[in-house]
Amino acid sequence: MTLITRRSILIAGTATAGAVLLPTATATATATATATATATAGAAKTSGGTLTVGSGETYEVAATTRLSRLTVAAGGTLVAPAGHALTLTVDGVETGQLLTATGGTATLIRAGAYRGDVVLTVAAANDVTYETLTFPFRQAVYVDADGVDRDRSVLTAVLGGKLTDTLARGVSITSTGECFDAVFVQDAVYTLERPAISLTGNGRCDFAGYGAAVVGDGSATTLVVDGARISTKGVVRTGVIANDGANVVVKNSSVHTRNGVLPADYQATVETPYMESVPWMLGLDGNVRATNLIGRNSKATYLNSTVFSETWGALSVEGGSGLKLTAVNSHIGNTGEYGYGTYAIGDATVRVLGSRFDVGSYATIIAGPAAVVHYGDSTRAAVAALNTELELGLTKAELAALPVRNTVVNSGRFGYMFFGAGTLTLDGGTVINSERATFLNKGQQTAITVDGSGGARLDPRDGVILQMIELDDPGPVNVDGKMMNVGVYTEPTTDPAKNASFDVTAAHSADGAAAFTDIDLVGDFYNGMRNGKNMVLTFTGSTVKGVISATTTRHRVASIDASTFYELGIVTNTVRPAVNNGAIVRLESGSVWTVTGTSYLTSLTLAADAAVRAPRGNAVTLTVDGTPTTLTPGTTCTGALTLTVA
Repeated sequence: MTLITRRSILIAGTATAGAVLLPTATATATATATATATATAGAAKTSGGTLTVGSGETYEVAATTRLSRLTVAAGGTLVAPAGHALTLTVDGVETGQLLTATGGTATLIRAGAYRGDVVLTVAAANDVTYETLTFPFRQAVYVDADGVDRDRSVLTAVLGGKLTDTLARGVSITSTGECFDAVFVQDAVYTLERPAISLTGNGRCDFAGYGAAVVGDGSATTLVVDGARISTKGVVRTGVIANDGANVVVKNSSVHTRNGVLPADYQATVETPYMESVPWMLGLDGNVRATNLIGRNSKATYLNSTVFSETWGALSVEGGSGLKLTAVNSHIGNTGEYGYGTYAIGDATVRVLGSRFDVGSYATIIAGPAAVVHYGDSTRAAVAALNTELELGLTKAELAALPVRNTVVNSGRFGYMFFGAGTLTLDGGTVINSERATFLNKGQQTAITVDGSGGARLDPRDGVILQMIELDDPGPVNVDGKMMNVGVYTEPTTDPAKNASFDVTAAHSADGAAAFTDIDLVGDFYNGMRNGKNMVLTFTGSTVKGVISATTTRHRVASIDASTFYELGIVTNTVRPAVNNGAIVRLESGSVWTVTGTSYLTSLTLAADAAVRAPRGNAVTLTVDGTPTTLTPGTTCTGALTLTVA
């Protein structure tokens, strides 16, 4: 096992032998090194451990250099040789680096006077290309298959603890500059044990990890982060990223991210190489998410950990395929008013077991087209199966020590939002508390399954369990060849026209379907679609008390733009006969529907032992195509059904 020492790279890039612990943050400048650099323009001054770069001067730092004082005048520039990157640390803290342009990728050391243990590290380049851009990464620790790469690392930013080719234990990494990563692991097996990572200042791209605290990259990477304390504040200054097939396991850790200040000339876009804030069309705001899972076949697991973003999102999945995101016995959420717990796009598999979610807007945004999401209990069998499937490496002792818990969601807005197709399963003792609808379906094909046999409960404070509406995302607008977030949603003012070819009485594969088993439900189900999407509800061994109906919907405002993003998804319902928005109800064995108000259906199936009732002291009547009809168990009625309570 090779120990990496801070002293080994301090003096003009020369290494010294030895295996010692890294120094603590109390290390001070020795001022014994002379700057080894050459001026390529101007007349920069060097003198026994000091360096001054004047206005208009460009100074190439030829090798890692230690100073007691560095002065850079406005207009002065420090650069590294070709194929290298330059990083400034002062008393072990990376600092001074700023992006040279909004939307750019390069950074330079800003003007100022730097005193103390000043080190200019010249490291081999780590250029990462994402789509159309190449990002010149700088990182405190770079690990590849051979271990810690000293040439690519800025080890002067690593304080305390122990650093080896397979393990970092108890190290501290602090950055106040922009776009500096703490740890970058490329196609390697590595463990971060009890690191303390604090990054303040903007990042640049969380689809590449440029400016993130921890990045695991490559299909040969298994990165275990155990007992970490990760805190960031800045635009897209992400906490943890798993990319390109990496398997990242975060356990017993805390990850907290806070928003930064966007550049004054930043223009909101959905073009991912340039995106630095959440698309407001999701009903969100913010400019940093705590984590991101990207690429192909990447895996990220959060076990017994706390992960919070201020807004935007805590556990994100973006692009790629075969992605697996898992949270077990963890506390996930947002510290601000808006944000999501998890995100599911493409064919991602998202599993939440035994965890608590305290979110601003949604537990999960399901963006499809084939996303699979499961919320349930952290049973020993379930966790053991995940340990094998996801190669978590948990020992028998660790598995035995994990308590069995149910999942609880507390949302300040909705439970789950679909703006893409997806499958959602809730089971075990899962409890969903939300201020608004438990399920918000924006015109998507869904397969929702809720199994209440283990005690699962749905508790929407506004009394709506399922709300279907047309997609109110206006989408981006092409502005000078770029897709910008400047669209406006405008509420339709006319009634929908009947589509004669769409059958509102039949279930279609693209409908919004939900099935409920062994559960007691109190709440309403509304289909406010305009253009050919049925709501298909199946109840088995369940009771439901509420209105189930086709409706027309209206937002609270006539139009919605970036300034009123929070109005998205919030509608009022007026029950009315279906036009292109059938309401199909199947009451299977042992189910009872207590109708609390007028409901317009297009199909109603009653099992032989199912029933439709009114609240005590009332009676419910049914008409089919205007004809009074007896509610008879064991039958199916189709057409224009009206159930009235009197």
